[in-house]
Amino acid sequence: MRKWLGPALSAPVTIWLLIAFAAPLVAVIFLSLHEYSDPFGPLIQSPSLQQFIDIASDGFYYRVVFETIWLSLAVTAVSALLGYPVAYWLSRMPGKYRAFAFAIVLIPLLTNVVVRSLGIILLLSPEGLINIVTGWFGIPPVKTMLFNHGAVIVALTQVYMPFMVLALYDNLQNTSPRVHEAAESLGASPAIRFLTVDLPLSLPGLKSGTIVVFLLSSTSYVSATMLGGKKVWTTGMLVLQEAMHNLNTSLAAALALVMTVTGLLFAVLATLALNRLMTWRYGGKSRPIALPRFVEPVVNFAGPILSWLLFAAAVILLLLPLGLVFVQSFNDVELATAAGFRGFTLRWYHEVFVSGYYTDSFIVSVKVALAALAVSLIIAVPAAFALARFPFRGRSALLAFWLLPLTLPHVALGVGMLKLLQIYVAVPPFIGLVAIHVVVILPFAITLLTASVIGLDEAQEEAAASLGANAWKRFLLVIVPGLAPGLFATSIVGFLLSFDEVTVTSFLTTARLTTLPVRLYAEASFELRPTAHALSSVLILLTVALLAIVGRFVRLDRLYAR
Repeated sequence: MRKWLGPALSAPVTIWLLIAFAAPLVAVIFLSLHEYSDPFGPLIQSPSLQQFIDIASDGFYYRVVFETIWLSLAVTAVSALLGYPVAYWLSRMPGKYRAFAFAIVLIPLLTNVVVRSLGIILLLSPEGLINIVTGWFGIPPVKTMLFNHGAVIVALTQVYMPFMVLALYDNLQNTSPRVHEAAESLGASPAIRFLTVDLPLSLPGLKSGTIVVFLLSSTSYVSATMLGGKKVWTTGMLVLQEAMHNLNTSLAAALALVMTVTGLLFAVLATLALNRLMTWRYGGKSRPIALPRFVEPVVNFAGPILSWLLFAAAVILLLLPLGLVFVQSFNDVELATAAGFRGFTLRWYHEVFVSGYYTDSFIVSVKVALAALAVSLIIAVPAAFALARFPFRGRSALLAFWLLPLTLPHVALGVGMLKLLQIYVAVPPFIGLVAIHVVVILPFAITLLTASVIGLDEAQEEAAASLGANAWKRFLLVIVPGLAPGLFATSIVGFLLSFDEVTVTSFLTTARLTTLPVRLYAEASFELRPTAHALSSVLILLTVALLAIVGRFVRLDRLYAR
């Protein structure tokens, strides 16, 4: 066994992440230590804590940081509450239907965040669906559901709940059926079995989902901007404003660093707290859970009802906003935010496809997504082989580094890369944008391709070698065809992730390099026309179609298995 092969195959991904991920984060650290902001000044200056002193001495920043933290905690709690029934339902779904059911989670997950936020606006607006339905029963409309903390929590939950569902699903599906049989043989009802068996065994998934949802929520700004109406402020919104509007990149970097440290601190605390409930995973003795007798009848009666209510609420929250966007794309109104159906029209689709209003931005998005996808596949395939076939010392630590982009805030990456592109002016903005998009795609690409490599039949490669095929022929004629389904699935998922990315892309676009999602987000901050809904409907249908194609090659329930 050539011990150097594993490190050599993992080198391209590692080098790319050091340049496009670690370097921007280091730049953020240097920027945060500037005494004052100078957009055109050198990156390395005499260190100063002035930016952090300014944050600590201003009550406004205190309020925004704590507001962001409690919003993120609320989103995490609601995501767990709604995510458990969906994950449990998916894990108990018969195999032949599970892939179809999984689309309920994947379609919203791979749909642009701006599109989903537009759907939430149509749901909660004064003339939105909720007020229309309650009006049928003579209930007066509630005109204060938008532009408050509740609306932001609903929007962020809709955006990030799929991550919680996927994390919980990974654990719930791996619970041995014999454990359930043992619980049933002891007289446990389904509700009691969930509380005493499934819930404790799913705590590792709850830990992962809690950390990911909190970290993503704490640095988001798209949904908060659209649903908060400038009445709700988050740290991500401040970072974008300071970096892009006020050109105060040093303060933006300090704020991004504060939230990064806050997120990592939360991850540590959540890990310690939940690990105390999982002593069996670390060699300790587990304590059996015994519910008082008077609790069991209540749980058996209320448990199924509550579970189905939460499940229905979760599915409605995931899918209904997308349906509302589709309906609104045929609505004969002048403003996209005007709810209530006035009349059927196709003029918004006519403007999208005939007038070419979004053509330039669409072409930019496709170019960036294809370039980022090509680079991701080229460097992720060797990394997948390094993980699956060539173990080496330090592989676990390296894999953790490769997956870090999933958990660290993308706003920090945007601020750091923006400064690096200002320094290295010879690097075209397109290259910087592609570099960041590759960072976004890589964790998913590595995970999907590693599973595909593990599934390859090495006996076929040995047979080809015995017939005289050299390494390149074996790779082209045996390995590539075997990897084709995984490569195709990774390509679709990677393309959608890049095409729909907004958070970090907003920092790096220029007048001639504006992607379609960023343009939609920018227009949503001003007067947005229903052409946005028509275009969003096309993107939703595109996502559904691509996922349907992927489902012909790879079962959707295995697409995000980690």
